[in-house]
Amino acid sequence: MIRGIAKRDGAALFDIVQGFVRAQVLYALVSLDVPGRLMAGPLGPAELAPALGLSPDRTEKLLQGGAGIGLLKRNRDGRFKLTRRGAALVGVPGLREMILHHDTFYRDLSDPVALLRGETETELARVWPYVLGEAAQAPSEVTELYSDLMTKTAALVAEDTLDCVSLVGITHLMDLGGGSGAFLAEVARRNPDLILTLFDLPGVMDVAERNLASQGLASRITRHPGSFRDDPLPKTVDAISLVRVLYDHNDDTVRSLLRKVRDALPSGGTLIVSEPMSGGAKPDPITDVYFAFYTLAMRTGRTRSAAEISALCLDAGFTPVGRVTQKRSFVTSVLKFTKT
Repeated sequence: MIRGIAKRDGAALFDIVQGFVRAQVLYALVSLDVPGRLMAGPLGPAELAPALGLSPDRTEKLLQGGAGIGLLKRNRDGRFKLTRRGAALVGVPGLREMILHHDTFYRDLSDPVALLRGETETELARVWPYVLGEAAQAPSEVTELYSDLMTKTAALVAEDTLDCVSLVGITHLMDLGGGSGAFLAEVARRNPDLILTLFDLPGVMDVAERNLASQGLASRITRHPGSFRDDPLPKTVDAISLVRVLYDHNDDTVRSLLRKVRDALPSGGTLIVSEPMSGGAKPDPITDVYFAFYTLAMRTGRTRSAAEISALCLDAGFTPVGRVTQKRSFVTSVLKFTKT
């Protein structure tokens, strides 16, 4: 029995050890657009090699690796096809962009001990300068990179958030830090009578206008440029959403932001917080690993538990409505509050 337990534990530990290699195989598959090339049907290594710029034997190695992690399947004739999970790499919005973005994160993790000790200048901090309050100095291409990536990964977040929280009784919702307006676009589709306002940095507004115009929503959603650090918030709304905002910032910034949100809302106004959350006393296998270290590499912010977020909101003058809700912890969790 002891040998059996040791064998299982050894296999589980080795699976953790090879996790980085699995992720790099995924990165290579996506970077070379192997899933897209296989959408039309199975192909063999020799057929794919010229398009990938690899030799047939190394193409086969990559395809074998893809099959080993469940994204591809090898046919008896030696050709490879997509599995259902592999097809998601083509069909799920924003998934490809998110995977390709991780080359930066992985470099920051090359020495995790140095990262934990704060001894490294991380690349992610330069990718997301807005979280350090440096967005005004960030080149426009950096701002657009951030907004484009957030737009393409926001669909699942918006879907899960709105499946978890009711907007009944709300007349005017402002999405604070809403980027290109991806969340409000989904709100608009589900709630045609709701008044909507997008608040974010001036440098993001051009991206937001283009995104909303492409969906026929430019006149439906009011854009309000500003910085929540320096500018007052509009006081014409009865609900404010913070979607993937709090975990980007340290506690002092969050406290200041929540006070501003409270001041902007009327009595009984609604605050919605949606972001990946730590499992707290029951550590989550995704948010307490991936998101915890991602925010660490950003050099600010952290993944908080629902209890920690609730405590910050209570201190700011909010009362929780219901309990934390989620469909998928790796996408988002949702908390709703009322201004006391």
